[in-house]
Amino acid sequence: MTDSAGIPGGTEAAGGSSKPPRGRRRRLLRWIALGLALLVLCGAAAGWWLYRKLDGNITEDTSAAAELERYERERPTHAVGGSQNILLIGSDSRSGKENARYGQDRGTERSDTAILLHLPADRRSATAVSIPRDLMTRIPACLTADGNRSAERLAQFNWAYQWGGAACTIRTVERLTGIRIDHHMVVDFGGFKKMVDAVGGVEICLKQPMDDSEAKLKLPAGLQTLHGEQALGFVRARYSLGNGSDTERMERQQQFLGSLVKKVQSTGVLLNPGRLYPLLDAATSSVTTDPGLASLRGLYELVRGVRDVPAEQVKFLTVPRRPYAADPNRDELVQPEAAQLFEQLRMDRPLTVTPPTAETEQAPETARAAEGEASAPPKGTGSAPAPVPTFTGTTAGTAGCR
Repeated sequence: MTDSAGIPGGTEAAGGSSKPPRGRRRRLLRWIALGLALLVLCGAAAGWWLYRKLDGNITEDTSAAAELERYERERPTHAVGGSQNILLIGSDSRSGKENARYGQDRGTERSDTAILLHLPADRRSATAVSIPRDLMTRIPACLTADGNRSAERLAQFNWAYQWGGAACTIRTVERLTGIRIDHHMVVDFGGFKKMVDAVGGVEICLKQPMDDSEAKLKLPAGLQTLHGEQALGFVRARYSLGNGSDTERMERQQQFLGSLVKKVQSTGVLLNPGRLYPLLDAATSSVTTDPGLASLRGLYELVRGVRDVPAEQVKFLTVPRRPYAADPNRDELVQPEAAQLFEQLRMDRPLTVTPPTAETEQAPETARAAEGEASAPPKGTGSAPAPVPTFTGTTAGTAGCR
C-alpha cells in the first residue's frame, strides 16, 4: 500500500512516529533503571562510608568504664528512670601538636572545666551545673596512670582528674552530689576549637574590652563573633576581667555555651549539610566518651533528645559556693542550698534560675530563704505543692550582654 506521495507505509511512515519502536523504549527504560540503581548504590555506599568515618572518629574510654565497674557497689543508684546525667569534662592537656602551644606537656592534666548536665525524663528542659575547679571536696582513692592507687584525701576538685582521670572525677562528683553519672565526655583545647569553627563561630556580647596575654585574646567591647582560638581564649580567660576569680570564668563559659546552643539549634546548622557534616566530624573526632556514647548512634540519640528544648529552658548555674574558710583562694559548698540543688536533680524535679542581683551576690542564703517563705501557702489553706526552688543562673535564651 502506498499513499498519495507514493511512499510505502502510509502517512505514519512518511511523517515519522513520535514514539520510538517498542524494543528501543524497553532498552531505554532498562538503562534509566540501571542508572538510578547505580545512583542509589553510590549514595548508600557514600552514606555508609561517612557513617563509618564519623563513628570511627570517637575515642572510647574503656579504662574509665572498667574502673567504675570495680566500684559499682558504692555508686549511687538511678533515682528516676528516663532521666540522664552527663558529666562534661574540659581537659587542660598539653599533649599533642594542637595542645602543646598552650604550655609544656608534663604528662599530667586537670579538669579545667566540669559541668554536670541533667536531662529530665520528659526532655522538656536541660540543666547544666558548673562545678568549680577549686572546690574543696573529698576525693576517693583512685587508680593512677602508673598503676598505683592514690590515697583518699580532701583536695581541690580538679586534682581528681589529674590523679585518676575521668573515673576518679566521676566518683568524686557522685560522692559530692549523690547523683549517678550515666555518661561522660572529655574535650581538650583542640577539640573545642574545632567544634566552634565547625558551626561558623559563636556570637557573644562583651560589656568591656578584653586584653589577656595569657589567654592570647584582645577584643573590643560589644557584639563579637568568636572563632576557634578566640573562643578558647574567652572561656579560659581568668585574670583580665572582673576580680579574676574562677567563678566569673564559669559565668563566661556558661554565656558562651548558651550562645553555642542557640547557634547549633538554628536552621543554619542543623538543616545545612555543608555545616552539619563538619560539625559532626569535629564533634566525633574531638571527644572521648564512655562506651555508651562511643558511637554516632549513641551521640545522635543524646542530641535528638534535647534538640527541641526551648532555649529558655536550657539553664546554666554554678553549684552554690563561697570562699573556703581555711583558704579564700579555694571554694566550699554553701549549705543547705547545694544539697537542695543536688536533691532536685537527683529526683528529677524542676528548678528555676534567675540572674544575679546585688542582694543575691552579697547574701545568697538570705535571698533564697526569703523567696521560699514568700512562696509558702497561707496558714489555714491546707497543703500545697512545694515551691520550685530558684538558683542564681541564666538560660540559653537570655539576650544581650550579661
